[in-house]
Amino acid sequence: MNTIFKGDSINKGARILANMIKDSGITVILTGAGMDTESNIPDFRGRDGWWKNIDPRQVASIYTFDRDYPLFHEFYSMRIKILEGVEPHEGHYILADLEKKGLIDSIATQNVSGLHSRAGSNNVYELHGNIRTIRCNQCNNEGKLEDFLAGKDCSFCNNKALRPNVVLFGEALPMDAWSRAEEDIKKSQLLIIIGTSLEVYPVSYLPILTKGKIVLINNEDVNANYEFDIKLIGKAGEILKELDKYIA
Repeated sequence: MNTIFKGDSINKGARILANMIKDSGITVILTGAGMDTESNIPDFRGRDGWWKNIDPRQVASIYTFDRDYPLFHEFYSMRIKILEGVEPHEGHYILADLEKKGLIDSIATQNVSGLHSRAGSNNVYELHGNIRTIRCNQCNNEGKLEDFLAGKDCSFCNNKALRPNVVLFGEALPMDAWSRAEEDIKKSQLLIIIGTSLEVYPVSYLPILTKGKIVLINNEDVNANYEFDIKLIGKAGEILKELDKYIA
């Protein structure tokens, strides 16, 4: 089908999507960065200062963690601090409410902000981890956020190995979250993809797993190797607010 709704037709698309959700026995949500932008999360690459001259992919790597911990620590301390005061937007709360109503079963997210859980969603698979939680890379015990920001050593093994619990470049993905997401998507009758271009593997292959209908909500159109049943083009939060009008 691949029908596109945008601008004045978003209302019609939201109405169709509401009916698809009501008719679906198992609905899974897959979110990316476009889901969080309306929470005013700053782009650290656009900030003034020397970060704009460094490739974040190099800093956010296990190599930098091992070879230049002060640089790694400064980078992630900045990322954590710019999230201070960031709250879920209305779209996050709408998804949490849909879960409470039994209309969606789970959310798989590429985002590390933790905003889905903070909005009240319970069944969330954080595919790339959560930047608000800390662990020791040496002994794997849970650490405290304030200890990481203060540059303290691990309280269990006394190594300077505290880090945010996110997937770094050069590391394997968290198998538990990924296997649960894969299992749910395989069973899904409806997969709603929100705020991701689907350009990066392995997230790009997840929609292939479903035999159900696929819907895209994104700020721009996406070309992929699979057909979307419908596409709603616009800001995620605004489209979800429109959708919420038609969910009884």
